[in-house]
Amino acid sequence: MAARFQIQQGRNGKYYFHLLANNGEIILASQMYASKASAKKGILSVQTNATDSSRYEALVNKAGEHYFVLKAKNSQVIGTSEGYANSTGMKSGIKSVSRNAPKAITEDIIVKV
Repeated sequence: MAARFQIQQGRNGKYYFHLLANNGEIILASQMYASKASAKKGILSVQTNATDSSRYEALVNKAGEHYFVLKAKNSQVIGTSEGYANSTGMKSGIKSVSRNAPKAITEDIIVKV
């Protein structure tokens, strides 16, 4: 299965997307968007910025998990990773986003959750 973006609509009516790796695991999650068109623009921004290592910021959450955010040129966060047990796992996640996002297909589906 190829890497892909999936657009979903939340209970609040807003849209968000996930980047799924070849194995179907979510490797990046977006913020909420007011419209599907805005979510699609967010996907394009991820695809544009994913290969630029300076766009990633490594962080640690309150539970001690390592995670990263991907930022657009204007420094706005356009995607957040899952939590990883260590920085090695997080770095592997960054490589996966960098490798998969540019060529990922977009599933133009809306799954209400």
